Amino acid sequence: MNRISVFVLLLVVSMCPSPAWSEDAELSVLFASKGLDGTIVISSLDDRRSHIHNERRAKETFVPASTFKILNTLIALEEKAVANENEIIKWDGKEKEYPEWNRDHTLETAFKASCVWCFQELARRVGGNKYQQYLQKTGYGNLHGQLTETTFWLDGTLTIDSISQVDFLKKIYRKELPFSPLSYETLRKVMVTEQTPVYTLRAKTGWAERVRPQTGWYVGYVETQKDVWLFATNVEVRSGKDLPYRQQITREALKLKGII
Repeated sequence: MNRISVFVLLLVVSMCPSPAWSEDAELSVLFASKGLDGTIVISSLDDRRSHIHNERRAKETFVPASTFKILNTLIALEEKAVANENEIIKWDGKEKEYPEWNRDHTLETAFKASCVWCFQELARRVGGNKYQQYLQKTGYGNLHGQLTETTFWLDGTLTIDSISQVDFLKKIYRKELPFSPLSYETLRKVMVTEQTPVYTLRAKTGWAERVRPQTGWYVGYVETQKDVWLFATNVEVRSGKDLPYRQQITREALKLKGII
């Protein structure tokens, strides 16, 4: 092969995009140690640094369950279904599945308690047609058929993959979606999970109970003094005992990568 041919070959190789993701051995150990089938995607806001375990699963779509409350909060605020994080959402007095749901809630407490009936009430105020419009505007997930306004994020009508969850969170952080500054700021308040002198964690869990196999989520982002890192963890839930692993694996991964 002459020098010109070598140069052309090197030029072609350099122009070919490198794989977007490569398997991270450290992250794989976290799942293997717990015998879990799952994935985690961690990516910097500037798109330059990323870590992943199980790219195949990261591209597979699942029911978003309560992680949809992130977008649902923005929609409810934008459509004036709720005025702010402190407005009371009245409990109807009927016993719910979890004791912490059996009371009045504000938007903030409903988000943190992952109160399904609260967000279903807000969904009725918003209406199905508005949801169709917002899903199209934001490019969130994949809609399969006609939606029922109070269940579509729970029953399999709407699905999303882990990589798309991270991309969506980046759009939220950059304020690239059609929501007002006040809606964005309110979401930032209600999403706070942990604040320390060196980082702030904003996140939401999700548990798709109505589908088989069941799946669990933990999605959000970490603001450090130097960077912003966004993540999406998705695991197959064999029983309720697996649910704490969503946060546990995520925190261990963020520590391994020196983010927190």
